[in-house]
Amino acid sequence: MRVIRVLIADDHPVVRQGLRTFLDLQEDISVVGEAGDGAEAVELVERLRPDVLLLDLKMPVLDGLATLGRLAGTATRVVVLTSVSDRADVAPAIRAGAAGFLYKDVDPSALVQGVRAVHEGQVLLAPEAAEAMLADGHGGDGLTATSLTDREREVLALIAAGCSNREIARNLTVAEKTVKTHVSNVLMKLGVQDRTQAALYAVRHGLV
Repeated sequence: MRVIRVLIADDHPVVRQGLRTFLDLQEDISVVGEAGDGAEAVELVERLRPDVLLLDLKMPVLDGLATLGRLAGTATRVVVLTSVSDRADVAPAIRAGAAGFLYKDVDPSALVQGVRAVHEGQVLLAPEAAEAMLADGHGGDGLTATSLTDREREVLALIAAGCSNREIARNLTVAEKTVKTHVSNVLMKLGVQDRTQAALYAVRHGLV
């Protein structure tokens, strides 16, 4: 069984301990380290090479967004885990390279599923985070969904549901290579750059 190696970065020891205690109960997740500030998080990512980093945005020395900037190009997938008051930071965090954005009031089981999903290459946005991005005017404003074929609409709905290409292929009973082609066509037709923006488009236009 492949164990997902997780690093926790938060300036509150109680939060770190709570996350570690719960995550370490999972057979497929191992917490390999903790950081109390952004600079320490960057150092530990470089040294420990975790699969997933749970990153708070409001931290001393180096805040979350600056930390994301320093980690650009690393293989570690970053999930921002922050307070609900940080809604305005959603879009900057995603642009800076975060693969997920969750709030600290997330259900523990949903957090575990989120860590697994991001590790598998999916993009994860809490519903409130998606709403915040839409309210800020981010997300696709390309062609209308009427330009999509029926199959492309199906693919878009599955992207918005957080499915990976492999899961979409399994769901639609097609080859993964075919799914990649459909995803590329969807992004091009909607005028968006990535799966996150495609998912936001689907939410905005009531396609999911």
